This record gives sequence, C-alpha cells and structure tokens, in this order.
Amino acid sequence: MKYLAHYVIFGALAFSGVLSYAFYKKSIAEEREILENASYNLVNTWEFPELLYEVSGIAWVNDSTLACIQDEEGVIYNFNLNTSEITKDTRFAKDDDYEAIALNGTMAFVMRSDGHIFEIADIMADTLVVSDFKTRFDSKNNMESLAYQPEHDRLITIAKDEGLDKDRYKGVYAIPLETHEQDEQPLFAIDLKWDAFKALEKKKIENTFKPSDIAIHPKTGDFYIVDGTSPHLLIVSASGSFKALHELNKFHFAQPESLTFSPEGTLYIANEAANGVATMFEVTLKDKEGVE
Repeated sequence: MKYLAHYVIFGALAFSGVLSYAFYKKSIAEEREILENASYNLVNTWEFPELLYEVSGIAWVNDSTLACIQDEEGVIYNFNLNTSEITKDTRFAKDDDYEAIALNGTMAFVMRSDGHIFEIADIMADTLVVSDFKTRFDSKNNMESLAYQPEHDRLITIAKDEGLDKDRYKGVYAIPLETHEQDEQPLFAIDLKWDAFKALEKKKIENTFKPSDIAIHPKTGDFYIVDGTSPHLLIVSASGSFKALHELNKFHFAQPESLTFSPEGTLYIANEAANGVATMFEVTLKDKEGVE
C-alpha cells in the first residue's frame, strides 16, 4: 500500500509536469504567432519589483537608470536596467494619485491626476526643493500624461478622459516652464473621428482613445501616445498630423501605463501589474501604413 501511494504521487507529479510542458509549448507558440502578426517587436523585457507593481510613469535618466513613480505614492524610484533593482527612492510629497513623470536633467516634474504638477528642482540633492503649480485641467479630465520638450523648454500633456472642449477632439497642450502657465490653445488636437479610430469608437466619444502617457521621439519630434485601457500606441507628427496607430496585444501589454525614450530613440513601454507582475519592454515598431 505504501508503494502504491508512492506510485500515485509520482504519477501525479509526472502528469503535472507533462501538462505544464504542454501549456508552456502552447504559450510559446501563441506568443510566436502574436509577434508574427503584430506591428511591433520586443527587444528586451524587464520585471519590476513589487514596489512598482502599479508603475504609473517612467522617464529616462541614463543608460542604466529609469526614474519611476508608483500610483498613490509620493516617491520617485530609480530602477536599474542592468539589475532590475531599485537603487534609490526619493520622497517628494505625501501619498496621492500620481500618474506621470518627466525629467529635464535632474529636475523632475510629476503630474497628479487632477492636473496638479510637482516640480522637484534636483532629485539628486540631499535636501529637495519642491514647488507645485496648477494646470487648466482638474480631476474630471483624469490626467496621466506628461513629457518634457527640451527645444522649447516646456511640458506637454493631454487629458485621458474628457478634454477641455468636451467634444471629439483631445488637445495636446504646452506648459512653458518660464511662466508655468498652460497655453490657452492646444498645439494641436487628436481627432477621435480619424478613420483609424473607427474600430475603437465608443458611445461616449471621449472614451474612444484614452491617453495614459505621452512621449516625444528625440530624433523625429513625433508624439507617441499610449492608451492603457484599450492598448494602442498612437503616433502623431510634430505638427499634429496622424502617422500610425499600433495595436498592442494584451498578451504583452495587459495595461500599458507609461512610456519613455532614450536620447537615441529607443522606446520603452511599461505595464502595471494587471494580473501578474509589472513589466517593461524595449520596443521597435514595424512600418505601418495608416489613414486619418
């Protein structure tokens, strides 16, 4: 009887191993098929530590480091790309709903979901100097996007939910750092009636495309805007004309909440831990023809 029990346990373990291997092979085959049909390639992958399970913003620091923020924590975390570890944490404010980060050298800007922006003069200093200012947005706009545009010394943002005009357009706005006052008129507007959005169109037009973050390509000046609700990556020229809309498969991008570029133009997209761990991918995009 004792040996029978051993055989039963061994058999169960062996069956479990075979089943796991079968699922693993199926998963590999499924991913291969997804990538063959996708308009992107995955070059590198990282898993964030548990402290960043709700990573809501990333910004390029240098070849080995990204600055990251975690939703609902007033802390900037330095994430090491080589070791996948947090090497420094810097508290800049009390815990709240922080959704985006942008850097100008060692100066950091963090956006709260109500459109409030916190400016940290030098995140490497022993004693932080933090100030804050308001934009024309508030909590109903649900702000999650922020980028720094060095050639104009200004911040760039766009609403996730309804825009300021409450119609089919979502304006991309500039905030000059000389004045800290948001421009009255947008640089340009995303037209939610573009043909590329037809398959995504919702009853409430503002829900058709919901920006979770924005970044500017350092070489082309194009604007890259990610939607984490219905994972897509929109590319718009510096003048505001439509260039491409890439679908991001949920197999890889369960909840893409943030993106950033290296100075050379390497694209990184980070996911909150929707059903597992928070992840980040180095992404290259395939040529994709689009229509407005």
